[in-house]
Amino acid sequence: MTTVFRRKCYDRLLEWKRESQGRTAILVEGARRVGKTTLALEFAKREYADHIYIDFSKADKATLDLFRDQRADIDTFLRMLQLNYGKLLTPRNGLIIFDEVQRFPVAREYVKHLVADGRFDYIETGSLISIRKNVEKIVIPSEEERVSLDPMDFEEYLWANGLDVYAQEIRRCRDGLIPLPDPVHAKCSRLFSEYMLVGGMPQVVEAFVEDADFRRPDKIKRQIIDLYREDMQKFGGAEARRARAVFDDVPGELSCASKRFKFSNLDGGDRFEQFEPALSWLADAHLVNPCCLCNDPNVGYRLHADSSSLKCYLADTGLLVSLAFDDGPELLDIHRDIQFGRVSVNRGMLVENVVAQQLRARGHSLFYYSWDEPSLREGGRLRPREIDFLITRGYSNAAGKPRICPVEVKSSKAYSTVSLDDFAKRYSDRIGDEYVLHPKQLKVEGNRQYLPLYMSFCL
Repeated sequence: MTTVFRRKCYDRLLEWKRESQGRTAILVEGARRVGKTTLALEFAKREYADHIYIDFSKADKATLDLFRDQRADIDTFLRMLQLNYGKLLTPRNGLIIFDEVQRFPVAREYVKHLVADGRFDYIETGSLISIRKNVEKIVIPSEEERVSLDPMDFEEYLWANGLDVYAQEIRRCRDGLIPLPDPVHAKCSRLFSEYMLVGGMPQVVEAFVEDADFRRPDKIKRQIIDLYREDMQKFGGAEARRARAVFDDVPGELSCASKRFKFSNLDGGDRFEQFEPALSWLADAHLVNPCCLCNDPNVGYRLHADSSSLKCYLADTGLLVSLAFDDGPELLDIHRDIQFGRVSVNRGMLVENVVAQQLRARGHSLFYYSWDEPSLREGGRLRPREIDFLITRGYSNAAGKPRICPVEVKSSKAYSTVSLDDFAKRYSDRIGDEYVLHPKQLKVEGNRQYLPLYMSFCL
């Protein structure tokens, strides 16, 4: 029996139900195995008198024929649908779930008319929704809201492990800008390192909660990776090969010092333009989190984005670990070796990836900024600088107006903040709070906040 974990997206569905009042459907998008079906079914059971669940990956011919042949008469359609499933739904207290709706685009198009009818609510779930071949012949309903379901963030991971008290204390201390007691800080740091290796895919988390061991979770992660690779093959032709090449090369690119994705390292092309369709597909499928260069750091980063110069993070850091060490069964114990430092690994790539994962779960788009400072002596080399992430938050010293907030990520306790220092001098009139995410305790210096890595989900 699948464990039902507490997910933040549930509150977003509650908000939709309360505000929409049947005027829109909602599409829950996300990668496969991220928990969309479990979330939709749990929401149906708890928030409605009854529901009908249609899984378009295995719906019978009678159900599919209803969508093909009875669309002109909604009364007949809904009556026959309820008879097919043996359910009599209560108007305005019944829900119909279209699971894996991308497999049957006709149903997604029909949502427009079902919503206009107003009798029931509709939730759609889907993976790989944005593949052109799945939507090119239909009209996407304007009555459709969208919400993304991401892999669990660290707070959800704590909930899954029954550690709600730690999640509450982390938030309380983050809001009050006070450090946790040292023993609690040490435990939260250990739990965050554990989460970084396990990841946030619900089936993987469930296995780790049950076993307290990495072996079965790692096997499940490798199965998920194989499933994603099979999906890529359905992309077709050269683009499928390029999608697979980008996906498989993410660990190697992140392990480099700059972490910028170099398309010249891949077979089948050497320019961003050649790989852009494959990269867009991976992003639409919620398999990767691209982080674009922002050429002019100011509110409205997308206005100055250079998508051809990017970093590419995996959507789930646990999957990144298993993908990076995908050499065979002898590496099934690699997680424990990484945790205790018994194997050489670029921990910085894992930490930066997991922070990107937390920021995306919070709804932030990912941007970074790099520049060169002049040499300190004539004829000397330029001094490269980089800010890992740029986010936007209201700034209390500017009447709550949005300001750019640079985020630096540090994986070790010994580090410098030269890039952030120079950035603060260069753009002092644009900056709000500055953040350094590091393995050490919380401290505040002016408008710069040094936060433990485990607080990254709070940003």
